[in-house]
Amino acid sequence: MATFILTINWTDQGIRNVKEAPKRSEAAKELAKKLGVEIKDIYLTSGEHDILVIAEAPLGDHVTKFALAISSLGNVRTCTSRAWPEAEWTKLISELP
Repeated sequence: MATFILTINWTDQGIRNVKEAPKRSEAAKELAKKLGVEIKDIYLTSGEHDILVIAEAPLGDHVTKFALAISSLGNVRTCTSRAWPEAEWTKLISELP
């Protein structure tokens, strides 16, 4: 399973309804599961982004569908990055020509 990091920011609509964020988070976890994405952790963060999600999926397509689906509800905007654990990126680097 590949690891992905989603940085999420609330939209104006999302922050106006912030008290419903825990319920939306649970709904997002269920949606992720249906799309083949396993949510490992969700963090409320300070700084540039509002929420950080660590997820795993067999393909990036699954995560892209998830990100598009939750963004289309109008409460958040997402940015998705593929993440490689140290053992994997060390191997990748060792295979460079």
